[in-house]
Amino acid sequence: QVQLVESGGGLVQAGGSLRLSCAASGSIFSIGTMGWYRQAPGKERELVARITSDGTTNYADSVKGRFTISRDNAKNTQYLQMNSLKPEDTAVYYCNANLLLVRNRGTYTSYWGQGTQVTVSS
Repeated sequence: QVQLVESGGGLVQAGGSLRLSCAASGSIFSIGTMGWYRQAPGKERELVARITSDGTTNYADSVKGRFTISRDNAKNTQYLQMNSLKPEDTAVYYCNANLLLVRNRGTYTSYWGQGTQVTVSS
């Protein structure tokens, strides 16, 4: 019923770029804060970037100046433009969104995508 579908992951050389997309679908009344998280092998999942409904953004220190998060509310989609990629960016990237469903307008609920692999070679 409710899905977050990521796309755009892949293999890239250090210094290269990738653009991730995440489209939300279902009986969605409103979307609050959206964001991207990542998890590298043997490490905890960490926040990469997030963006509020009014466009306010924040980033992990490790990606500031290199990554840009954006959203298209008309398409229920968020993006993560990743430039100057480093091997340390290698991880599974997960889309996250806080959704207010038509069936439950009183409560925002956090949803997760399945993840997309980003691999940066040195």
